[in-house]
Amino acid sequence: MPTSFAREVHCVLGLPFDAVDLAGAEARIRDAAKSGARCFLSTPNVNFLVSSQRDDAFRRSVLNSDLSVPDGMPIVWLARLMGIPIRGRVAGATLFEALRGGDEPLSVYFFGGPEGEAEAAFRRLGVRCAGYAFPGFGPVESMSSDQAIAHINASKADLLVVSLGARKGQEWIERNRARLEVPVVSHLGAVLAFAAGRVRRAPRWVQQAGLEWLWRIKEQPALWRRYFADGLVLARLFATRVLPYAWYVRRNRPDEGHASVIALDDRLRLSGAWTSANLARLRRALQRAALAGGDLRMDLGAVTYVDSAFVGLLMLVEAHQRRSGRHLVLVNVSEPARTVIGYCCAEYLLSTAAVVKTTKSGTDHVFSEEEAA
Repeated sequence: MPTSFAREVHCVLGLPFDAVDLAGAEARIRDAAKSGARCFLSTPNVNFLVSSQRDDAFRRSVLNSDLSVPDGMPIVWLARLMGIPIRGRVAGATLFEALRGGDEPLSVYFFGGPEGEAEAAFRRLGVRCAGYAFPGFGPVESMSSDQAIAHINASKADLLVVSLGARKGQEWIERNRARLEVPVVSHLGAVLAFAAGRVRRAPRWVQQAGLEWLWRIKEQPALWRRYFADGLVLARLFATRVLPYAWYVRRNRPDEGHASVIALDDRLRLSGAWTSANLARLRRALQRAALAGGDLRMDLGAVTYVDSAFVGLLMLVEAHQRRSGRHLVLVNVSEPARTVIGYCCAEYLLSTAAVVKTTKSGTDHVFSEEEAA
């Protein structure tokens, strides 16, 4: 079974978030570092949410991650309003501090940042830093040479911290993760600045109050433009997606006991209401379907209700199928499912939606919605 299918993931404005707290995220990463299993950690904040609305490749980089945690109190507040059980903020900087502390601190390799910053962080951390590199400011291709990857792998680091700007950093990881031997990799731009001592992190009470963005503007005044632009987009999403979803889930009470999944020869047929409470049987069905190979078709015509956990699972399945060179095809998507998928900003899932028509030969053929019309 693909590990991602077992994750408790919820969709918030188009991105997946694991329902874990700081301790849970730290435990997962330490387990990966100890076992040598690969873990691509993403830490979406408001800028991630906004950027993913218009950048398909950027959104997919988060979907392809093995662990995705909310690095921002606005995400936590939105999730709570939507009834989504995100347990709290898991800031990348706080998680980094936890990982390099304790009885077995993880060794880290810094890649990126302004010239001299990675070296400054290396010297400040001492033996806990396995290496660093300043790749310059060129395109991702020029930062992905065999020599650069070999230097990272030779460090035997437990954690690779990339600092190239969110979009470029996620793209660099996606491009090179198959060649990297470091167990845990993540783009943590601000972490490098904190570790180098170039930027001071906000006091604990400021973080807890959700005002760290104001502190960051004080420390780095140029950030105000990005925060202002992101805030405008978030306000629109709040009005058009968050509030309608919150209203929808409060008005509709699902009957989870009547949900069922039937495995047919060429598809899974779902009926009833699907929520985080009853997804276990669907995960098992998806496991069997994924192991069988080929495109995966899911008939949602009889689905009466879904929530953010169902949409999150669909996102993970679609990402798994895409990585495997196959497709997830949603068949006969019901209005309730379509409505919630829209509120979750996951309409891209519907681009593979299809209807099934029986041909004269008696066999089913899948048409896109445009073809079927």
